[in-house]
Amino acid sequence: MPSATDRPAGQAVPRLVSVVGPTASGKTGLGIAIAQRLAERGERAEIVNADAYQMYRGLDIGTAKASMEEQAQVPHHLLDVIDPDETMTVARFQQMARTCIASLQARGVRPIMVGGSGLYARAAIDDISFPGTEPAVRAALEERARTEGAHALFEELRRKDPDAAARMDEHNPRRTVRALEVIEVTGRPYSASLPRYHYVVPSVQIGLDLPREELDWRIALRTQAMFDDGFVEEVERMRPRLGVTASRALGYQQVIDYLDGLTDLDDAKALVAQKTRRLARKQMGWFGRDPRIHWLEALNPALVDNAMAIIDHADRGVYDPIDAHADDYVQHHLGDIADR
Repeated sequence: MPSATDRPAGQAVPRLVSVVGPTASGKTGLGIAIAQRLAERGERAEIVNADAYQMYRGLDIGTAKASMEEQAQVPHHLLDVIDPDETMTVARFQQMARTCIASLQARGVRPIMVGGSGLYARAAIDDISFPGTEPAVRAALEERARTEGAHALFEELRRKDPDAAARMDEHNPRRTVRALEVIEVTGRPYSASLPRYHYVVPSVQIGLDLPREELDWRIALRTQAMFDDGFVEEVERMRPRLGVTASRALGYQQVIDYLDGLTDLDDAKALVAQKTRRLARKQMGWFGRDPRIHWLEALNPALVDNAMAIIDHADRGVYDPIDAHADDYVQHHLGDIADR
């Protein structure tokens, strides 16, 4: 059977596959199924995690990390790569992910990136830069925001970089401060560093879509399963080691409140499910703005076949890099989910 490295001269290198979508939509399962289907025809593929919190060691149940059985089916990368008291940033992930992707491709392995953290997924493959910080500049801007008010700083941003201001919320002073900091440190508009829909790693993105009622039902099941599988015990065990960033993982603070006697267990479960539903809506809103994603109905029995067809079309150059309209089996329910 021919391998991926036996590709005829002039034929395009297979694209990275990025599987995106809301939490509980089945991304892990689809990523594994695609890798197995590729293996059946002689092509090696491995999974690269793009979930911000699954990179932390010990945060397993609450982040729905791929199980040991799932990881045994297909090799996974960028899981359990930092301790929970460390800080993962998008810039740090970008460097780690691109290094991992390049290493896989150099070995003739197709990367399949899986994750619901939208900016992380894009940072790995898109033309996005992350300018450094300057503490003194930021401190001065934060002091000005306190004394002059957020509106004054936003008006300054509007004068210096109207494109950035048009894409930002005046009532989010933290982002205004960051934008003005970048302008002062780099001498360039902040808008020059904003994400652009331009691949630096040739990719094809597949999004999993679900009707709202089905997604909510899956979230309820997952939440109950987390607690049944020992989520409270995991939080209790990890709590002393959680840093500022890891502690923001959804569900952990709600369980900590339960452990501290601030709420009962049923209320903690309900709040975790509620916040997960809210996260899912935000994820769909984020991913729904990317015109390159091919959306597939997660409940379609032909899901894997349809995903493979999209991948094959992309490898042959059928799709324009910014066009995801092309096939009859692509579904579109984004507005139904993201707008509610």
